[in-house]
This record gives sequence, structure tokens and C-alpha cells, in this order.
Amino acid sequence: MKHTLKLLVVAGLAALIPGPVGFAQDTPGLPYEQKMDVVYGEVHGTGLLMDVFTPKGASNGLGIIDVVSGAYSSDRRKIRDHILAQVYSILCGRGYTVFAVRPGSRSKYTVPEMEAHVKMAIRHVKERAGDYKIDPDRLGLTGASAGGHLAALAAVTPEPGNPDAKTPELRRDTSVKAVSVFFPPTDFLDWDGKPADFEKLGDLLFVAGIKDRSEEAIKEGALRISPARLVKTKPVPFLIFHGDADPLVPLQQSQKLVAALKAAGGSAELIVKPGGGHPWLTLPDEVKVMADWFDQRLARPAP
Repeated sequence: MKHTLKLLVVAGLAALIPGPVGFAQDTPGLPYEQKMDVVYGEVHGTGLLMDVFTPKGASNGLGIIDVVSGAYSSDRRKIRDHILAQVYSILCGRGYTVFAVRPGSRSKYTVPEMEAHVKMAIRHVKERAGDYKIDPDRLGLTGASAGGHLAALAAVTPEPGNPDAKTPELRRDTSVKAVSVFFPPTDFLDWDGKPADFEKLGDLLFVAGIKDRSEEAIKEGALRISPARLVKTKPVPFLIFHGDADPLVPLQQSQKLVAALKAAGGSAELIVKPGGGHPWLTLPDEVKVMADWFDQRLARPAP
């Protein structure tokens, strides 16, 4: 019995172990080929990874960067969650190439570091757009929960490229064409009428947490990761989905971001899912709506 149990455990673990760098997996019946663990950057000698989902059918020449993070963890199980939500099936079925970017987890990185990794991924994809046969000037950006937060944070704080940089990626800017996210945290200074729990946020704000940090420094750190408070110039178009029964991230968080985006002259739409939690079972329905929206927002302008 013990031997049988051990075999079952080993088999289960083997099913979860990712393939080697760049390992391509072709699953019959699905509209994409999945290339696993592609390195898009390096931090302190450690590779940052993404999976690339390439459509088996005709490509539309467009790319979507999907920030894969839940509760600020970006292990491979989070990609599985997005597969179950049909994110890659729906988007690749439309011809999109999707980059499932893992920005790192809170066990190792702060939110500002994860945001920098998202921007690193954007630069990487733009630099290699020719290899992926996509248009670097018409990238979409998405994510859910923590991934939605990181996507929104990167989108409202775009960085220019440095033409003098020795590294080709750094010559690229981090702007995208359109953003669609699901139930994102957006304002940690106003979490449904009061500040968020800074004790729980500690390691997301600072490497060593908030111990010995002044109240002013903590608030500045929370401001630094609150996209609803960082919209300074006219933003790119946003589409946000949020359930009105979300037990983890208040609907108010998406409402605040939409208000800030509109106040800055941007186009922002919030679709509220009645009874929707965090997430909800019919999420693929909203993914299809997102795909329709990207079809419109990323389309090449008429000549």
C-alpha cells in the first residue's frame, strides 16, 4: 500500500514538473501550441519565465501579454487556472499569440520588482516581435486579480526606451495599445473606504517588510503600487471586469481606476458581473467579450 501511494505521489508530481526551457507542447484538440518556460529576462542570475501560446490556425499578427499572478504568486498552477478559464483557447482561436508572463512571487519579490519584470517582458516581446510575427506597436495587456493589478500598474506608468542603451530590449518602451483586466486591486490607500492592511502588505511594499518604517514611508510605498492614483497622462483604453459579490477585492477598486482613467481623458469601461465572486464559473463568457474588445482596439487603423 505504501509503495502504491508513493508511486501515485511521484506520478502526480511528475505531471506538474514543467518541461525544459522552450519545450513545445502540442495538445490535440486545442487551437494553440504551448512553448513552456521561455526566458524573457534575468534578475540576480535567475531567469524570468513565460509560456508562449501560438495559434495553430491563421495568425492575426497581434500579441497579448497575460500577466499570470494570483495572490502575488506566479507558479505554474496559475497558468493552469488561465487554461481552465479558456484564456489561451479563446485568444489563440482568434489568431492572437499570447505570452503568459510570470513576474515572480511575493516570497521573493516586491510589487515594484514584479512590475519591473512585467515591463521587462513587454520590452522582450517587442524586441522579438519579428520572430513571433506580431506587431510590436499593437500589443494588448491582460491579467486577473494580482496579475490584473500588475498589468494596470505597468500600463499607467509606461517607460520610454533609451536609444543609447547597450541592451537592445532597453531601447524599447513599455507602452501597450490596450488593457483588459479582471478584478484588480488599484488603490491601497482607499480600500473600500479605509486604508488596506499594511501589515499584510508589508513584503509587497518593501524587501524587508514595514518593520521600522515610518507611517509616511508606508503610505508612500502603498501609493507607489496604487495604479488608480498614478494616472498622470491620457491612458490607453481599458476594459475591466469585476463581480459585485467579490469577497477579496471590493468592486470599488475597479470603480476607482475607471474614474481615474476617465478623469485623465482616457477610454475606460467597467463590466460588472452580477453575483460574480473572485473569480466566477462562467468566466470564459467574459474572456470572449475581452477578445471581441481586443479585436476592435488592436485593429490596424484604416488607411
